[in-house]
Amino acid sequence: MNSYKYINRTFRNEYSERSQELKQHIAAWRRQAPVERVAKPTNVARARELGYKAKQGVVVARVRVRRGLSHRGKITAGRKPSKEGRYYAFRKSLQSVAEERAAAKFTNCEVLNSYYVGEDGDYKFFEVVLLDATHPSVLGDRSYAGVVAQRGRASRGLTSSGRKHRGLVNKGFGTSWNRPSVKSGQSRNS
Repeated sequence: MNSYKYINRTFRNEYSERSQELKQHIAAWRRQAPVERVAKPTNVARARELGYKAKQGVVVARVRVRRGLSHRGKITAGRKPSKEGRYYAFRKSLQSVAEERAAAKFTNCEVLNSYYVGEDGDYKFFEVVLLDATHPSVLGDRSYAGVVAQRGRASRGLTSSGRKHRGLVNKGFGTSWNRPSVKSGQSRNS
């Protein structure tokens, strides 16, 4: 078994046991800014699975996203209470929201991928791997060429979690409405 399997196993065990070290990390992350650049990934094995390489032009950012349903303000104008509708589930995953926020903060970078690192009662924390689209070491790497060519990957739902909330990871019967998008599939099939 290689070392990354041990790292993954350790990370899973720490999370399932809610170790004291993990609790301290999360408490520190809660006090930081919502989008914070980090020197190296928390879970190196998972980051490398998703395409991270320890080289110039590859950036890792930790993003804090508020958990729960979207809250709308209380309505003051007249209507039936049943039509007030204050709590709605997001259509996007919180991971996709985290990717978009990281892309908005680091405007010269493109989102490669992201992964979950922890949560508490109020927030979920994700680490997003970004690529500097103009850095020579990234432009010279053939494995990153296709990613850097796509502009606005996170906001267009082209990352792994973006494809998931668009319904493009499913195959087979009943998924024809999802392609090329849900909106165009509905207009074509109605």
